[in-house]
Amino acid sequence: MWSRKVPDLLMASRFAEIADQVEDMASASPPDWGNGMHCYHTGKPGHERGVRQLDHCLARAQRLSLRLRKDTLMDRDTRIAVRDRLLARLSAGDALIMGILNVTPDSFSDGGAHDSLSGALAHAEQMRAEGADILDIGGESTRPGGEAVSLEEEWGRVAQPIARLASKDALPVSIDTYKAEIVRRAAEAGAVLANDVWGMTRDAQMADAVAETGSLVCITYNRGATDADIDLRQDMADFIGRAFESADRAGIPRAHILLDPGVGFSKTYEQNFEVLAHLDVMVKTSCPVLVGVSRKSFIGRLTGNPVDGRLVGTLAAGLDSVYRGARILRVHDVAAHREALDMYQAIRSAK
Repeated sequence: MWSRKVPDLLMASRFAEIADQVEDMASASPPDWGNGMHCYHTGKPGHERGVRQLDHCLARAQRLSLRLRKDTLMDRDTRIAVRDRLLARLSAGDALIMGILNVTPDSFSDGGAHDSLSGALAHAEQMRAEGADILDIGGESTRPGGEAVSLEEEWGRVAQPIARLASKDALPVSIDTYKAEIVRRAAEAGAVLANDVWGMTRDAQMADAVAETGSLVCITYNRGATDADIDLRQDMADFIGRAFESADRAGIPRAHILLDPGVGFSKTYEQNFEVLAHLDVMVKTSCPVLVGVSRKSFIGRLTGNPVDGRLVGTLAAGLDSVYRGARILRVHDVAAHREALDMYQAIRSAK
């Protein structure tokens, strides 16, 4: 079997190279990586076991390095500049596209597709080239019935993608999490937006973490339990009011808050349509509204299409949301949404 020894002081600059070569290394004798970090063996493991143990070694090294090595962190002034450029774009008029980058093995649509570092970076570059304006990185599936993961497991998945993708001239990075500590660490690595599908209700420290890091926050309307008998419009307004109170207590400026109607979260099938129809409840707060309907099950139930056949329904719901005032669409299929939004906005701006 393999064993590993990872001292406290690590050379963070080696991790990208190591991640890109894990599979090649696993089929041979493990090398001495130097700089205080060694993975070695006492036998001849098979390829699969080698990959698994190298992945474990790498994940721990990544977590420690990003906590201890200052050269992997974005300085505060640069991060604030990236954040403020995003705020300026949100105020400028045109809707933006948030590309989904799930580095999870079990997300409902693309689980396992981009959970290696090289795969995540390649997909991020593809989405940038296709016209994404923001990257939303998630390390824990938020699908109904998704398996919860520990804080350290989640951080091990997202740490390197954030550090590699967040920079002064790159796309703004959002962290898709409901854990306050992940928000703090992600902010140090360069993320400027906390996308919390529990609307700052799951982790009592979330609002404080957002305020302390100067992050933007997307608050999702997620009441935690489905109730077909509620007045949805009133319940949405009440939820937003409570969220604003929490933000005010923590010192989060109203200008740093985005709102999400939470399609698919604690809603009946019918309520998913209703919450989109009543998007004006959020729009009238003057907070930018983010809508994420990409490939979701309510589209499949209406159309009868499987996950990979829901693009048309996703585009229809997204464009209707933009018409109603949404400022960000969170999507898997960036190129199609870029083309659709460009056409929509050209028509809207025609004299």
